[in-house]
Amino acid sequence: MSRVTLYGKPGCHLCDDAREIVRAVCAELGVEWTEVDITQDARLFTEYGEQIPVTFVDGKQHDFWRVDPARLTKALTA
Repeated sequence: MSRVTLYGKPGCHLCDDAREIVRAVCAELGVEWTEVDITQDARLFTEYGEQIPVTFVDGKQHDFWRVDPARLTKALTA
């Protein structure tokens, strides 16, 4: 099971930035992560459409709009 989930959509520049940060932090820590395209699920699109990218750590919402690498690292190593 992935510890980090990134919710976003294609063509979102903030999602692209967040993806690179999540990828780097998770690679450094050896943590699994997954990405979910909210355009493929009407409920997710309604829920997160105005907040993307949204990150979850261990099933709890961690951040939205921007991902801070230090904050993500802290959450994954706490």
